[in-house]
Amino acid sequence: MENRSWENRAAVAVPAGVMLVLGLWGVERGGMWRDEAVTFQVARRSVPEIWRLLHGVDAVHGLYYLLMHAVLAVRPGELALRLPSVCGAAVAAGLVAVLGVRLARPRVGLWAGLLYAATPLVGHYAQEGRSYAVVGAGAAGATLLLVRAVRGGSWRPYGVVVALTCVLHELAVLLLLAHAVTLLHARVGRRAWRGWAGAAGAAVVVLLPLALVSKVQAGQVAWLPRPGPDSAERLLHAALGTGGPVFWTCLVLALVAVPGPRRLTLASVALPWAVLPPLTLIAASQLQPIYDDRYVLYAFGAAPLLVAFGADRVLTMLRIGMSPLVPLAGTLAVALAFTQQLPLHRQDRTLLTRPDSLAAVSALAARELRPGDSVVFLPTIGRRAAVTYPAGFRGVRDVALATPGPASGTLYGRERSPAGLRRDLLALDRLWVVAEPYALRSSWYPRNPTERVKLTVVTEEFVPSEPRREFVRDGITLRLYARRPEQGPPRGLPPEAREAQEALEALEALEVRSPERRQRPAPW
Repeated sequence: MENRSWENRAAVAVPAGVMLVLGLWGVERGGMWRDEAVTFQVARRSVPEIWRLLHGVDAVHGLYYLLMHAVLAVRPGELALRLPSVCGAAVAAGLVAVLGVRLARPRVGLWAGLLYAATPLVGHYAQEGRSYAVVGAGAAGATLLLVRAVRGGSWRPYGVVVALTCVLHELAVLLLLAHAVTLLHARVGRRAWRGWAGAAGAAVVVLLPLALVSKVQAGQVAWLPRPGPDSAERLLHAALGTGGPVFWTCLVLALVAVPGPRRLTLASVALPWAVLPPLTLIAASQLQPIYDDRYVLYAFGAAPLLVAFGADRVLTMLRIGMSPLVPLAGTLAVALAFTQQLPLHRQDRTLLTRPDSLAAVSALAARELRPGDSVVFLPTIGRRAAVTYPAGFRGVRDVALATPGPASGTLYGRERSPAGLRRDLLALDRLWVVAEPYALRSSWYPRNPTERVKLTVVTEEFVPSEPRREFVRDGITLRLYARRPEQGPPRGLPPEAREAQEALEALEALEVRSPERRQRPAPW
């Protein structure tokens, strides 16, 4: 009995330790990308400032921001920003292993936990300052508590963990659908159904206010495309392997694990958990796109369980399952699968897999801009580099900014009225522009009147400086402009149309100054 207890503990500790090591490997990449930067700058605000922001944007991440506020209060930086995700992934790997031990045997838990740690997408979000890795740990913990409650434990811990996990990211509520199917397949009694319904209902009640607020903020995910069959295929490859022998071996083993009796088994727990949240979200996104791979990362704990259980079944059928070398052989097989995907893990430890590096943009600004220079961010969201890494923009005049983000309850600050901004821009002889990739294209025409003033004045009243000073870094353009030489009337609209446009912008400025106006939020 003592030997079995040691075996169980080792089967859990090894995957958690491996995941911790992989998470810490290269965790400081030398820069944050845009979503991490939002976490970093919001979490460093005061609690009242965070609370004010959530009324207009990012309510879905509110609990996570408050947690990160406490973490970054100790020592702000890249390591502190990502450490909760590293720890969340390590806990999730350990919990996946516990499920394998409880529902099968120690070696199944060991292999499943290691497979989870070796999954490239898990490693990717284990090193990102967002909530997804922590949500994955919550989903694994809730599933473990479900098994415990069905076997006679209390339903209260299950309800608490489900509620916290859903408040961390509300789309985790789809886990309840998977758990309901598990109970249905296991043919549990009325007592279990009553306990689950009470716990699940309480979690939904806790989540409801957040769901109502986030529905109003649904514009945050308006950028998401409608998922197609390729989305499900991509997710399957991310969960089971990027391709080749690793993918097909894992797929076959997962299919071997599926058939099972009508009771609480590993397959009846893992299969709904792996399939239902992603497919339900993909189906719902056909009406209103809301799907992204990271939103269902919490379902990734199930696939390793199916693969490990399938491998155990195959070994048992071949009558070699009792060999003492089997656990070691399976561990070596996981290590081999990890080496096949090692290039992906290495790439994730660089900035290449993130859309941009705000640190690089700030470093470029520090090299080119001088104290007293005037700068305009086009559009407003381009200010994120200056907010996250302000050292590169120290002493520079932000012409359009009226109220900084913390004081205005927005992510990137509230900008000035169109009329006042136009007047100040026209008083300048030279101007630096920090532009997003699309902002300087002729096809872009913003609806916001302040953005239109910035774009119109820059393109009609200024020209690129001579000699030309333009720099592109991580998709961001930094360009120096000089006032256009006086050569008759400026290009653009005729005087009558220009007067009409200025009158319209003056009316629209009322919306800009209105307290009900909200800045366009960042993606979830």
